[in-house]
Amino acid sequence: MKISVIGTGYVGLVTGACFSSKSNSVICVDIDKEKIQVLKEGNISIYEPGLNKIILDNMHNDNLKFTTDIKFAVKNSDIIFIAVGTPSANDNSTDLSSIFSAVKDIGKYMEDYKIIVNKSTVPVGTFSKIKKIIKDEITLRNIKLDFDVVSNPEFLREGSGINDFINPDRVIIGSSSDKAKCVIKDLYSNIVSRNRIICMSNAAAEMTKYASNAMLAARISFVNDISNLCDILGVNIEDVKLGMGRDKRIGPLFLNCGIGYGGSCFPKDIKSLIEIGNKNNYQMILLKAVEEINKNQTNIFIKKILKYFNFGTFSKNLAGKTFAVWGAAFKNDTDDIRESPAIIIIKELLKSGVKIFCYDPKAMKKAYNVFGNKICYSKDKYSILKNADALLILTEWDEFKEADFNIINSNLKDKVIFDGRNMYSLKYMLGKPFDYISMGRQPIYNCR
Repeated sequence: MKISVIGTGYVGLVTGACFSSKSNSVICVDIDKEKIQVLKEGNISIYEPGLNKIILDNMHNDNLKFTTDIKFAVKNSDIIFIAVGTPSANDNSTDLSSIFSAVKDIGKYMEDYKIIVNKSTVPVGTFSKIKKIIKDEITLRNIKLDFDVVSNPEFLREGSGINDFINPDRVIIGSSSDKAKCVIKDLYSNIVSRNRIICMSNAAAEMTKYASNAMLAARISFVNDISNLCDILGVNIEDVKLGMGRDKRIGPLFLNCGIGYGGSCFPKDIKSLIEIGNKNNYQMILLKAVEEINKNQTNIFIKKILKYFNFGTFSKNLAGKTFAVWGAAFKNDTDDIRESPAIIIIKELLKSGVKIFCYDPKAMKKAYNVFGNKICYSKDKYSILKNADALLILTEWDEFKEADFNIINSNLKDKVIFDGRNMYSLKYMLGKPFDYISMGRQPIYNCR
């Protein structure tokens, strides 16, 4: 099939690359000339395992092209996917300006029947606005053209986006057009079995995306809330998690406690749903609590540091300390630092005069864009430990799980590890030459 994808961010690139790998002809278009030039040279600006190879292979096969010419993309495709950013506006509503700009161009340049497929996360009812904008543009041209709008939300996890696309739990197709449903089902059936494809209305599809992310965020905040109580009561959250996860009604996924969720989706989608409720005179009480708990997790972590060093006032007493930080990305297998709890914690520690040495396997460049020379960086995880007063683990990278504790011991000045991701079991850390402070579990004092 002839496909164009508007937007070459995370979702757009994964979508375009994966469709091209199934012998579709795909044009990826973006207004960012520099980004498109980099892509034409075979490079990508994001880290996603396996993505670069798929892009290079399909560029070589001529199945995948990149351009800034949206007119060319619209005219040379039958299906147009919209995968542009929908960030939070100042009032926490969703900024749809990039969506509306894209669909206005579609209406301006289309010359025959098109199926416009929105993959961006948008408030319920956005599909109607998309239809109106395209209709208005067609009317201005004094012509008659048919088109259909499909809502096809993405469910891609950063770090496993390729697998999520080619092996999804489900594919949601929202449309009132039987013709459009048929075409998009045929497109996806080349990737996934038809029994995983669910058809519904546009509005239901738009809401499904928000509801799914809200549920996952709620699970994370719930477990974090329970873990904080476990801290107080002297209960091991790992035991509680195991007991909960064995219940088939609950399951084991998204039950890891830590320093909170981040990234480009959960924070803005929770804010957007709360604001949608406000605009419709309905209070999203649970989601407000989810957001509040999540914000508090970074404070909980910092309080553990203060307690360990016997300091009561954050701003006055940590000055002069040097901390080694492992992790800047909001999760492993991505270089995304948007809304990352690690970034929030580093910012707070800097306010108190703490000196930060940071290492992340993939997110160093983006961390530098935030902090510049305010912190120090390294190309490996061990060199930043020299004479540090503590090691802070803030992202759950696999290479941190395989750390050499002899090297850590020989470099750390104060033998203490603050683990915001519960990377190591308490049994494993018993007897190690460190004090070990984690989340929802009793601290281990091997040195005191």
